[in-house]
Amino acid sequence: MTLIEQIKSDMKDAMRAKQADRLKTIRLILAAFKQIEVDQRIEIDDSIALGVIDKMLKQRKDSISQFQQANRQDLVDIEQAEAEIIQAYLPEALSDEEIEHLVINAVHKVNAESVRDMGKVMGILKPQVQGKADMGFVGALVKKQLEG
Repeated sequence: MTLIEQIKSDMKDAMRAKQADRLKTIRLILAAFKQIEVDQRIEIDDSIALGVIDKMLKQRKDSISQFQQANRQDLVDIEQAEAEIIQAYLPEALSDEEIEHLVINAVHKVNAESVRDMGKVMGILKPQVQGKADMGFVGALVKKQLEG
């Protein structure tokens, strides 16, 4: 079962179980997929879906930090609930050691010698770590590896 099929199945289950909050969040995910299909005139596959879900999770985390600064616990709770539902559709996160190993392999694969080669390395790493690691963290590791 593909990720998109799983999400649609979960939507039906949430409807049957009358889980309004879960249903709302799943519909947000599916609406984001539909928006990309319409805007870009493409068929969404699992890799694109993971990218969309990852972006949605980052948005929730940013919102949580902003709402915490504004002392709006009611909105923090809503965003955290949505983030938990969204997080469930992402694959298990890679450990720091696994990420470092992938970075080292990618650097050797493209014979990267300086920070100027960072784009080549990130191009190899992105499909491998999409949805499994924070790309900012991965980028910092690549930069560190290329500088050191």
